[in-house]
Amino acid sequence: MRAESEGRPQGGAPRFKVLAASLTGSTIEWFDFFLYGTAAALVFNKLFFPTDDPFVSLMLSYLTFALTFFIRPLGGVIFSHIGDRIGRKRTLVITLSLMGTATMLIGMLPTYETWGLLAPVLLILLRIVQGLGIGGEWGGALLLAYEYAPANRRGLFGSVPQMGVTAGMLLASLALTGMTLLPQDQFEAWGWRVPFIASIVLVALGLWIRAGLDETPAFRKAKAEGNVARLPIADTLRFHWRAVLVAIGAKVVETAPFYIFGTFVVSYATGTLNFGDTTVLNSVTTGAIVATVLIPVMGRLSDTFGRRRVYLTGAVLLGAFSAPYFMLLDAGTVPLLFVATVLGLGILWAPVTATLGTLCSEIFSTRIRYTGITLGYQVGAALAGGTAPLIATWLLSRFDESWTPIAVYLTVTALLSIVAVALAGRAARSEVHDDAVAETPVSPNRD
Repeated sequence: MRAESEGRPQGGAPRFKVLAASLTGSTIEWFDFFLYGTAAALVFNKLFFPTDDPFVSLMLSYLTFALTFFIRPLGGVIFSHIGDRIGRKRTLVITLSLMGTATMLIGMLPTYETWGLLAPVLLILLRIVQGLGIGGEWGGALLLAYEYAPANRRGLFGSVPQMGVTAGMLLASLALTGMTLLPQDQFEAWGWRVPFIASIVLVALGLWIRAGLDETPAFRKAKAEGNVARLPIADTLRFHWRAVLVAIGAKVVETAPFYIFGTFVVSYATGTLNFGDTTVLNSVTTGAIVATVLIPVMGRLSDTFGRRRVYLTGAVLLGAFSAPYFMLLDAGTVPLLFVATVLGLGILWAPVTATLGTLCSEIFSTRIRYTGITLGYQVGAALAGGTAPLIATWLLSRFDESWTPIAVYLTVTALLSIVAVALAGRAARSEVHDDAVAETPVSPNRD
């Protein structure tokens, strides 16, 4: 069976080093990414998009955050083509270098006060570079772990790069929390820049760890057999479109609540509910710590109870928690702020994100797997991820600062994903037929 042959190392790097490389690179990429998201809520609205209306400034700042999500599918197509044609390893070096360089340069940008309109224009261009990098990084980091995994531990191995999401968020929150201890004028003048510029050290570490890795056993086997797609995106859209739709749907509830719980909450709690910056960032940090611990636990449970079962449990609970989340926040007390963030971001989101990568990987064959999972993941992120803080901010303004429409929005994202993943088995069976037409056998997704 394909699962058995791809699960063994068959030479190459030790699994521990593979997991370390996958986790380290993923953490650095998301550290860079969330650093921007948090700074967008705290300072970029003032430094790069100053207007007479604070709401307009915040919307413009969030718009640059959302922009990257629409660039990510393009980056995903470009780098997944390299990953499926040439190899997973090379893409990981390129994407990490792109992301790290762009992040460092953001930390060195003059503000609107100094350079006028050129400052936000350059900021947007660097965000586009970040989007291209992150678009190709996730698929490579996931497949590095997944394609080295033993057949009975794929859920656990596939959850490890997902830990990089919250680990990166944790590092970003800690970095900016430390800088917010400075006086406000110093934080806005130079304090926010320190984590952006210092991130280049982490990038160098990630590149060093990845330098000694071999290609994954699955890709080496496919290449040796000549089973490499000439144009992966064409094969994916022609023969695997059902699985791509399932992956897009599965991503929706993994990404929209995450950016509400981890990014929008910063501006909502500080601007609408008058919590302090440091307090809110500390609550997000605590939630990220809990999620980082629980993600591999949920991944391991999926090896026992099935991917879809664990995923759907988390999705149902996330949908049910939408209204209680805002009720807890609106109580206006620090303990309940922490309870809301830890429950949403730390506990209920963990089973969804832990299983997402493995669940999607198992419905694509090796020859187009990088392209298939990346396309589904990044399109889903574009539709429901970067737009979530923007949509939530608009809804809050449109409905007189009522959180009810935001809670409805979160519930709808949960319902969409539940339907998509419930149909994953049917999509997998269609994959078997369509892959046979393409002369590339694929096994159905296990439940």
